[in-house]
Amino acid sequence: MLVFETKLPIRYYETDQMGIVHHSNYIRFFECARNVMMESLGYPIQKCEEDGVTIPVVSVECHFKYPAKMGDTVTSVARIAKVPLAKLEVEQAVYNQDGVLCAEGKVVLGFLNKETGHPTRCPDVVRELIEEKL
Repeated sequence: MLVFETKLPIRYYETDQMGIVHHSNYIRFFECARNVMMESLGYPIQKCEEDGVTIPVVSVECHFKYPAKMGDTVTSVARIAKVPLAKLEVEQAVYNQDGVLCAEGKVVLGFLNKETGHPTRCPDVVRELIEEKL
């Protein structure tokens, strides 16, 4: 399994009146870890788009376990367990600074031809980078 992570400080605007992270922000935290994932693989999202493929989110699943709070520093994690073909499934999690699981879920990414908007297979370079590291 490939694991990628990034640390993020919780800012005031990400919280509600109780100082708890608003649920919508966990999807953004998931995305931060996926950006680190692509960069760490050596193929940032910008490069993929330059090569004519976009990577839209097809579905998001998120289960909330424990509230992150203003002032916390969370770790957002992205895990890949299998080589992508037509879609890339990414297991995701967010932990607080004490290692307590705040949220977990799964994001499914698709691949589209940038010019036509039609679905396409995972770019060979992405598949090969994941395959060699799994």
